[in-house]
Amino acid sequence: MNTAAHDAHAIATGYIAVWNETDAARRAALIDAGWTADARYVDPMAQASGHEQISALVGAVHQRYPGFRFHLLGKAEAHGDNLRFSWTLGPSGADDLIQGTDFAQVDAGKLRVVTGFLDKVPVGA
Repeated sequence: MNTAAHDAHAIATGYIAVWNETDAARRAALIDAGWTADARYVDPMAQASGHEQISALVGAVHQRYPGFRFHLLGKAEAHGDNLRFSWTLGPSGADDLIQGTDFAQVDAGKLRVVTGFLDKVPVGA
């Protein structure tokens, strides 16, 4: 069994941990552990290449939505070196405001390319 199929939940959980980490040094360590050196991220609102840009993007989300937390929604699924999972974002202890689905290419158990789609976004978010 390939790494992505075997570790789909672990990879998605690590990804969510990156997005929830507010401390830049801890976030950098999580990105280093879970993303390839040439990793890329893109969604309808942003794109980033490499660990520093990905970390900066996550930091910008924390500035825009202070106190919000990401959570996995449903089950992460993989086939081959491809991964798909959904997530929610909202204030701690409240209903989610934003939902998305991300697709990723994985290399040796690390995220190489993540493409995000926003499934639910309130006006003004």
